[in-house]
Amino acid sequence: MFKSNEKNADTREIETIIGPSVKVEGDFAGEGNVIVEGIVTGNLKTNKNLKVGTNAHIFANIKANNALIAGEVEGNILVKETLELTETARIRGDIKAKVIAITAGAVFHGKCDMGNGDNKNLKDKGSKTVVDKGSDV
Repeated sequence: MFKSNEKNADTREIETIIGPSVKVEGDFAGEGNVIVEGIVTGNLKTNKNLKVGTNAHIFANIKANNALIAGEVEGNILVKETLELTETARIRGDIKAKVIAITAGAVFHGKCDMGNGDNKNLKDKGSKTVVDKGSDV
């Protein structure tokens, strides 16, 4: 995935860059790595990695394999593997990922669902957590 402390990512791995002066309206779908530095309104999907720059504004639902977000997102985020929110990230929407890393300073308003969803001992009963009768808890 993109490294948050790398200033110049290897451009051979990047398929699409939405520059700071670019505004995309509508659904955007890609197969490769995507970097967003501009504005996206609609839906944004990539089968690989997504990097949202510090000054980027996304008003869309996002789907990606991995994502590093440093800008503003207003919409739901679904990431198969790792979602990283940097100290400049501003998220308004629900997030779901296998692994989530939130750096101090990031702002997140929404619901969070983390992990691979195969917890066999826990059952969802509204706001209560119920443990199977066989456990000592």
